[in-house]
Amino acid sequence: MNAYVLITTDAGKVMDVLTAIKAIEGVKSAHSIIGPYDIIAFIEFTDPAGLTSLIVDKIQKVSGISRTLTCIAGE
Repeated sequence: MNAYVLITTDAGKVMDVLTAIKAIEGVKSAHSIIGPYDIIAFIEFTDPAGLTSLIVDKIQKVSGISRTLTCIAGE
């Protein structure tokens, strides 16, 4: 299963957060973006528990993240 995670960072933290996000197992790609969010990450997970673990236990623990929005891919 796949999802996109939209990430808002604290001011001046985009590159630090981006580097940390790219190092997390399960994150297949991540890019800085322009708009209401600062980073978009493409993630892979095996089941709902895996998604929760990846988002809550890994991604949201990265210093400098203020908010995330997860969009599960349909195809």
